[in-house]
Amino acid sequence: YTISKARFGLLEMALGAAVLLAWTLLGGLDALNRALVGAIGTGMWQQLALLAAFACIGGLLDLPFTLYQTFVIEERFGFNKMTLQLWLADLAKSTLVGLAIGTPIAALILWLMGAAGALWWLWAWAVWMGFNLLLLVLYPTFIAPLFNKFKPLDDESLKARVTALMQRCGFAAKGLFVMDGSKRSAHANAYFTGFGAAKRVVFFDTLLQRLSPGEVEAVLAHELGHVVQAHQAQRQAGDGALEVAAAAQQPGQQHLQVVVGGGHVVEQQHGRRVQIDQEQRIVGPTGHPSAIGCDVDPGDQARHRDHGLGADDI
Repeated sequence: YTISKARFGLLEMALGAAVLLAWTLLGGLDALNRALVGAIGTGMWQQLALLAAFACIGGLLDLPFTLYQTFVIEERFGFNKMTLQLWLADLAKSTLVGLAIGTPIAALILWLMGAAGALWWLWAWAVWMGFNLLLLVLYPTFIAPLFNKFKPLDDESLKARVTALMQRCGFAAKGLFVMDGSKRSAHANAYFTGFGAAKRVVFFDTLLQRLSPGEVEAVLAHELGHVVQAHQAQRQAGDGALEVAAAAQQPGQQHLQVVVGGGHVVEQQHGRRVQIDQEQRIVGPTGHPSAIGCDVDPGDQARHRDHGLGADDI
């Protein structure tokens, strides 16, 4: 399974690089822009149409990869539970959510490009970072329920064990929830989401079905390690620094894909390093988890590793 995903990932990365070159160095984005200018003229609506067309074309190019990943690779190894009807429903809902969220923020940034003077890129960057923080609050309560059902964790014994683990790590969450992940996949996982009052812990129902309480605690300890080590904050800071540096050096529409492409490569490399770091911290050479400040049984952590559960399947 891992080899199949790695090989497919290499193919996807190579074709993604080719598409990036086509958009930028080969003039694809410029050709699309000129075509839209000829059709509807210049102005805000043309710029929004350019972004929408770019997103739609990119999405269409990604569809074969998503279909193959879901209905060939995942199906072959017995992980896929998704039906074509559910896949199409997810596609429709995610497209509508993307339009509803993306259109206003894109219009605001385009307006700043024309109204904020030479430092428009700094204002746009500030708006974008603020928007991402807002999404951390809105996602758990408004967006995620559009795709999955969430119910409070009702296993009092597991709830007490998880709460004690979080207290030992100095972490507080507003709720523990179980998500119906089994309707899409047999993969098992747990994750943290939200920000401030919306912060919560989510367990896949498949995780609770397959693992013992101690093993569930080990999976959660891995995710807590990401929080304790501030990996999400590091990634956001790195993305923000890359975006503001690129915008300051060469602001403009054509530079957008260079920023996105470069950021994607950096993010992939950072993600690999983070996962290796997490495994070393949670189950080190001595099997002692104290590196992340969480007192979890090393045997449970070793069994978590043996299950082959990805820490970031979500």
